[in-house]
Amino acid sequence: MTTIAVTTWSLEQTSPTDLLPAAVPEGDVRVVRSEVPSPEFSRFLYTAVGGDIRWTDRLGWTYAQWLEHLDRPGVETWVAYDRGTPAGYVELESQDDGVVEIVYFGLVAAFRGRRIGGHLLSYGTARAWDMAERRPGVKPTTRVWLHTCSKDGEHAMDNYLRRGFKLFDTKVEEEPEVATPGPWPGAHPA
Repeated sequence: MTTIAVTTWSLEQTSPTDLLPAAVPEGDVRVVRSEVPSPEFSRFLYTAVGGDIRWTDRLGWTYAQWLEHLDRPGVETWVAYDRGTPAGYVELESQDDGVVEIVYFGLVAAFRGRRIGGHLLSYGTARAWDMAERRPGVKPTTRVWLHTCSKDGEHAMDNYLRRGFKLFDTKVEEEPEVATPGPWPGAHPA
């Protein structure tokens, strides 16, 4: 089996004032919270966004696993829509002691390069900072963090840095090289 070196960067914000919001894109772009836990919709977002950048860790999840994950307190999915069509999403997960992780973030390939990503990341990060206002029992946020890797989109790291995230860790590991799965078996990503 062939392996590839994958660099993983961990980034964080430690104050809401660290967030440097992107401009709101022109047109009818909205970001809406998906409030009803829906394994079908979440799996659609995961495969549509991650299919061409090798997101594979959740592909084997059952319906029950998706539902259990989505139904946990402190897990939120925020979806960007361009003229009513899902363009991308950000998944937040509240962790211990006021920490919120941006677990997944990205755009469907057809919507990349249209300034939606900076806006979605800004909006999602702001929602990480104010999560306690929506979630009784969740401690006020003191830190927002995420990780990205060399397999992610070419503009991912730049977007995170421009939104005010600071690098705090870097790791390089060998991983098995896997084919891009596409949004469904047999699909060929754009």
